[in-house]
Amino acid sequence: MPISILVLCELGQAHKDALSQRYHPVFATTPEQRAQALKADGATFDVVLTIGLLGLRADEIDQLPRLRLIATLGAGYENVNVAAAQARGICVANGRGANDECVADHAMGMIIATMRNFQTLDRLCRAGVWRTAIPLPPHVSGKRLGILGLGAIGERTAARAQAFRMPIGYHNRRPRPELGYTYFDSALDLAGWCDVLVCAMPGGAETRHMVNAEVLRALGPTGYLVNVGRGSIVDTQALAVALRDGSIAGAALDVYESEPAPPEALLGLDRLLLTPHVGGWSPEAIDAQFEIFLQNVDGVMSGRGAVTPV
Repeated sequence: MPISILVLCELGQAHKDALSQRYHPVFATTPEQRAQALKADGATFDVVLTIGLLGLRADEIDQLPRLRLIATLGAGYENVNVAAAQARGICVANGRGANDECVADHAMGMIIATMRNFQTLDRLCRAGVWRTAIPLPPHVSGKRLGILGLGAIGERTAARAQAFRMPIGYHNRRPRPELGYTYFDSALDLAGWCDVLVCAMPGGAETRHMVNAEVLRALGPTGYLVNVGRGSIVDTQALAVALRDGSIAGAALDVYESEPAPPEALLGLDRLLLTPHVGGWSPEAIDAQFEIFLQNVDGVMSGRGAVTPV
């Protein structure tokens, strides 16, 4: 009997075809399709493929008696009920490592674009405004970079920033003295030190609204915020106030609390750059994520175990 996979996230056609050639996939990418697939065929699925944003709830796991693996395409798994899965001996695996370079590239691009105010410069240039009528944007080189979450993505972002001679500070669950960067005990202390604060932490209750009004005030009117971690890290309403009253100089978000809907509270504000959670998306990264998923399926179903268990 072929391995049966419930696919809850969007896939490209080539990856759909690859799954269909090897396994028995059921694609259920809307809430209605998801509920129907669980009700009609829940007893048949061996594997669930999801993403951190979509997750898999405990009541849904209860409808999957044959389930052996819950896999997320990306590194995030914040909305997967890991405790419920582990209580039944179900493996949870993610796609860590597949898109670290891509997200770090995106983060560095956002740092430069936000600090140099590319959006406004482009608009003014198209309107015929010459440079002598435009406030001077700061340069990036030499500015202090604070990183919330010095995991793989944070580490790669720091490596890129070093080419710009940026001193690096960070806040993490634990210090990483082997890297030689300056450790701060809290997000607040880090924000008070840095010129640009990059959020690269995972989502979840521990990091929700870690960047709040107090942290934004500490970042200050010449400070910039970049979020490539999870939207829940930043308090959207507090950020709206900070941008509106000039408490910070600017922000760039690849992730936001309202995903996939745009963050309405922020849309009319200047000095804000938004991208639709594409920091980890490139042909190379997507292919690598899919390959890790295939390895996890084969490893779990063969008894060897997952290659990237959480």
